[in-house]
Amino acid sequence: MHDLIAFGEVMVRLAPPHFQRLEQTRSLDVEIGGAELNTASGLTRLGRSAAWVSRVPDNPLGKLIANRVREIGVSDCFVEYVPDARCGLYFLEFGASPRASSILYDRKDSAIARVQRGMFDWPRIFAGVKWFHVTGITAALSIGSAEVVDEAMQAAKAAGLTVSMDLNYRAKLWTRERAAHVMSLLLPMCDVLIASEADAEFLFGITGEDFTEVAEDLIERFGVKTVVGTRREASLVWRNRFGAVGYSAGQTYESEWYEVEIVDRLGAGDALAAGLIHGLLDGDLKKGLDYGAAMGALKHTIPGDIPWITADEVEAVLQGQGLRVRR
Repeated sequence: MHDLIAFGEVMVRLAPPHFQRLEQTRSLDVEIGGAELNTASGLTRLGRSAAWVSRVPDNPLGKLIANRVREIGVSDCFVEYVPDARCGLYFLEFGASPRASSILYDRKDSAIARVQRGMFDWPRIFAGVKWFHVTGITAALSIGSAEVVDEAMQAAKAAGLTVSMDLNYRAKLWTRERAAHVMSLLLPMCDVLIASEADAEFLFGITGEDFTEVAEDLIERFGVKTVVGTRREASLVWRNRFGAVGYSAGQTYESEWYEVEIVDRLGAGDALAAGLIHGLLDGDLKKGLDYGAAMGALKHTIPGDIPWITADEVEAVLQGQGLRVRR
């Protein structure tokens, strides 16, 4: 029995060292990354229990992923190993101002992209679970994966789980028209929506004077209960200001802003989602925003997608303990 079930793809991440371009590098650093797993990992670091549901190839790359999943403390008991399947890859080039970081995907027809309805026993998976988390990335992978996200969300609601969805629009995975159509069908089953104001406008034409107006429109249109957004000011590639904002039941809450020196920003939004869910499992949106912003800020300082963060470090950030070396 777990606090959270996360469903989605995890890819092998390959990155040239020392800010090199792919075409010039002679070596690649190996990590793994997947939005839903990143969030599940963050929750386990805070003392919660989480399991990841997915399909991986029955080969060394699939086993590499599963080994890392277990290492971070997330259960892989619902992961299916698929013979003669492929593993999604992505290549990350780290940028520095004025060159932005960039990602090249190689994930077409991966094991999870070929998923179909009926492959997972969702009532069994959700037995005794409190929360289900998924993102728009998983729905974007294929028609089959979008249908399985729908199947899972329906099963989660029937089992009485709280359902969260991170919109996470990725232009390299699907068109705006397709994303808007699919998300319009899925969001009415969502309790907690993580969405940027830019994505709300781009996909649904929802605009407002501030976050509160955008959140109110999303709630009115889709029936979600809570909307949360990331706050980011990025004057330089490697130095940002970061925070979180949320709206529920007629009230807007904000976290502190954090000045972050970035080692690796990938997974920061997923770490924020972990802190958010941690607070909401205790029934406290403000706590979720505070923990989410602190976790997201800390994630910027850690290489790789996974938030190798301790609960004590999160508490230290929340208490403003500063940057003195801990001895």
